[in-house]
Amino acid sequence: MHHPTRLPIIAGNWKMYKTPREAIDFVRTLIPLLEPLSAAERVICPPFIAISGVAEALAGTSIKVGAQNVHTQTAGAFTGNISAPMLQGLVDYVIVGHSEVRQYLGDTDAQINQKVKAILAHGMKPIVAVGESLAQHEAGEAAAFVHSQLRGALADLPAESIAEMVIAYEPLWAIGTGRNATGELANTIIGGIRHTVAAMYGDDAAQAIRIQYGGSVKPGNMAEFMMQPEIDGALVGGASLNADDFAALVRIAIESKQHDGR
Repeated sequence: MHHPTRLPIIAGNWKMYKTPREAIDFVRTLIPLLEPLSAAERVICPPFIAISGVAEALAGTSIKVGAQNVHTQTAGAFTGNISAPMLQGLVDYVIVGHSEVRQYLGDTDAQINQKVKAILAHGMKPIVAVGESLAQHEAGEAAAFVHSQLRGALADLPAESIAEMVIAYEPLWAIGTGRNATGELANTIIGGIRHTVAAMYGDDAAQAIRIQYGGSVKPGNMAEFMMQPEIDGALVGGASLNADDFAALVRIAIESKQHDGR
């Protein structure tokens, strides 16, 4: 049974797409499609340079804004970086630990933990991404690896902030490959994530925290994930760049959870 207090959350990670102008135009198309779908939380995560324009366009709507990354430090000589205080007031959510950031920018679990602390300290909510590689997946090491990523990323946090956070399980072999995990497999890993959170911060926190699936999510496979009791939403890449697809994903999430006896 899906936990009644966990509002489904669908976040669109735009990655490195859309100029500031394109972003605003796109969001204006999205608003009428997404605004009625308030039985799920909807989050748009544009590139840094487009955030203020998108935030302005979404002001007064129930649609939230997120950033795709943040620096560990609040200020300093870090050319090309963006700190938590700079995002404060513009975004509600910040994605950290996305596999592309881990891969291309070298983020470690310890750095992700610092980023989580910076986000929470500035009144925003982290979306912490975890997930295993194809080799780890095939070796049967997925659960153990994700558990270790979580132990690192969620170390020493204020227990009361855990329920506010979101975790995104994105198996690396499913991101942008068109290959997705089955709903059953994702549900098992996500159940394990909840178990890890319970071991670290207690059962109440584990029951309240929302855990998304990510990796080649599209309207055709969304229901398979959303029907699973442990899965509370999706972190969406490519499909979030298409207004109709993104709206369809939100609709499917709402229908799947309402179908679940709520």
